[in-house]
Amino acid sequence: MKKLFFFILFLPFLIFPYTGEVAKSFNTPGPCSTGLTFDGKNIWVADRKLGKIFCISPENGKILKEIKAPGNWPMGLAWDGKYLWNADPKARKIFRIDPKDGTIVRIVDAPTPSPRGLAWDGKYLWCTDNALDKVMQISPYDGTTIIEYKSPAGDPRGITYDGKYLWISDRITDEIYMMDTASGSVIIITDAPGPFTRGLAFDEKYLWAVDYQNDKIYKLKVRDGEKYLLENEREANITLTHRIRNYGPGRILKADVHIALPLDRVSQKVLNTEYIVPPTDFVTDQWGQKTAHYTYKNIKPGEIAESVVKFHAKVYGVKYFVYPDEIGTVRDIPKDIKKKYLQDSDKYQINHPAIKKAVKEAIGDETNAYWIARKIYNYILKHMYYELSGGWNTAPTVLTRGNGSCSEYSFVFISMCRSAGIPAKYVGSVVVRGDDASIDDVFHRWVEIYLPGYGWLPVDPSGGDKPSPRDQARCFGSLSNRFLITTDSGGNSKTLGWYYNTNEFIITQPDTKYEVETFAEWEPIKQR
Repeated sequence: MKKLFFFILFLPFLIFPYTGEVAKSFNTPGPCSTGLTFDGKNIWVADRKLGKIFCISPENGKILKEIKAPGNWPMGLAWDGKYLWNADPKARKIFRIDPKDGTIVRIVDAPTPSPRGLAWDGKYLWCTDNALDKVMQISPYDGTTIIEYKSPAGDPRGITYDGKYLWISDRITDEIYMMDTASGSVIIITDAPGPFTRGLAFDEKYLWAVDYQNDKIYKLKVRDGEKYLLENEREANITLTHRIRNYGPGRILKADVHIALPLDRVSQKVLNTEYIVPPTDFVTDQWGQKTAHYTYKNIKPGEIAESVVKFHAKVYGVKYFVYPDEIGTVRDIPKDIKKKYLQDSDKYQINHPAIKKAVKEAIGDETNAYWIARKIYNYILKHMYYELSGGWNTAPTVLTRGNGSCSEYSFVFISMCRSAGIPAKYVGSVVVRGDDASIDDVFHRWVEIYLPGYGWLPVDPSGGDKPSPRDQARCFGSLSNRFLITTDSGGNSKTLGWYYNTNEFIITQPDTKYEVETFAEWEPIKQR
């Protein structure tokens, strides 16, 4: 396994199987395929134009049988162990039909105006509705809605149940989502295999998808053992500049400047570091963070002290494929990790009554390490909103106030995770702002949590504070290729303090005014 991750780290694209990878494909039996289901042996696919439901071989797509659809607009299909279910949005009905000859054995009024996908969980039906943007669990007897959730992304189509989770396809985003049935939280996001994926099915090992536009049925891999996928390589030179400008009238007696030095990690490879201005020396703090250290003395009014480091790097988007049922409890986390990253500090105050109360409300009696962290994440999204007002207050203060910056969101999340026994730290980065060639003087910070069996997982609570379940999930276990991470810290660093990217310690004469500027310039090397 160590060799596997070594190769993953240094390749721009993952060459090993991953969740959502196409294992094989074949043509659909008709021109307008919609619903899809698996009966334990074969695949059934509905065709809207032909008004038929086909039974086909999962080996090669050969038609084994066909029956007439119960309505004029057949969409979602499900299998309950004995009968087929078919949703018809035009009739606003859901039909239970005998697979032997298509006889209708029950008709249920759809509880929604546009039923699209159908799935069977052993007791109830699940239905997607693209008009209402919902995913609903309904009674197979009268269509009564048992529970309902907002759909992952806004245009849900296919849906299937794998015994633990729902899988849902979305027409607009061209993605497939793994959703938790107990909370409606999206856990995994993978690309759809085609431009208009409609029906989904699960055969106890593989996920199946039918694409309406290119008339293909795809067999997709899941639970293949791969932890993440790298994508969208970006290669660039990133110049990080720290500048002290003395306006006087007094002198700056001494200035110590630290520039954080990025390391290779899952989402990035640092190819070269060039010190445009040579540092005085190098320092490593208590978290293992190395910085280039610059010392300046007697900076006179009107003078500028400039520290500049240039990094040549490749950065990647990364998607983690986390299956919560494969994650253990906090007892499974290594002792050395817990000792280092469960420490308290003045900024976190993990034993503060406000933090303890929030943790109890958020996680209840949850013991799964993934769900402890995810429920804390969901709690913060519900109880906070983003506001950049200046300053970095303590976690209890920010949580009580109810708003904060990316750094303050991070402090609250770290505090609550550590209080609940989940090791947590923050990382800081310089960011591509819009165009590939851009300048960043705002920067960004988020959190990494430690999950047994996975290691450190990125979580961005401020970035995920959005209404869409898909957008929330994109910030829990995923990163885009916009970031060069420079800083990895548990907090209160002896060189960077609570800052990231850079920090400075300045001693001046009385009545000395100065300005500190820090910015990063991105220069693309290879266009994506």
